[in-house]
Amino acid sequence: MITIPITDVLNSFIEALKPGFKDAKPDVTEENLQARIRGTYLMSLSNKFGWLVLSTGNKSEISTGYCTLYGDMAGGFAVLKDVMKTTVYRLSEYCNRLGGERIPREILEKPPSAELRPNQLDTDTLPPYDILDPILKAYVEDDRSFSEMIDMGFDEKLVGRVIRMVDTNEYKRRQAAPGVKITPRAFGRDRRMPITNRFR
Repeated sequence: MITIPITDVLNSFIEALKPGFKDAKPDVTEENLQARIRGTYLMSLSNKFGWLVLSTGNKSEISTGYCTLYGDMAGGFAVLKDVMKTTVYRLSEYCNRLGGERIPREILEKPPSAELRPNQLDTDTLPPYDILDPILKAYVEDDRSFSEMIDMGFDEKLVGRVIRMVDTNEYKRRQAAPGVKITPRAFGRDRRMPITNRFR
């Protein structure tokens, strides 16, 4: 295992960007810088040694844009690209049942977090995955309309919010690494939407 700190590089970026940021308050920009520095490190190691960088985003994160372009999306292959977050947990539990604790219990029990700021949780930005994933499945994989999803019993306001997240993040998915296809409707060949202005 190789550990390479990012603190000095992050501070250098922030200092270099000060004139451009014009005293704007720190926000998600500085958080994403951390992911982008890590992405640069990983791609540099890949370049140096011929390693394949695996991007770690799952289908729930990629659907909603809860991922950093040129950060955690950097890589040559996306192993979990077509796997919803709730399925990632089920697969992890299955792997552990097969033999030993391959995935430590504390990882499975820890609330999901991008870990880009103190006490950050995914639920600060997204609905809980057990609520989000069925909506994503209905919209992305089953091609259900807004009204059909409301008829299925999903909350109207939440469905509208999730649809907006999915639709406005198509541009990120166009730049994502290729990955395994396990569902009938994976992003890419199976589901490509226009990225032109004001497409609805």
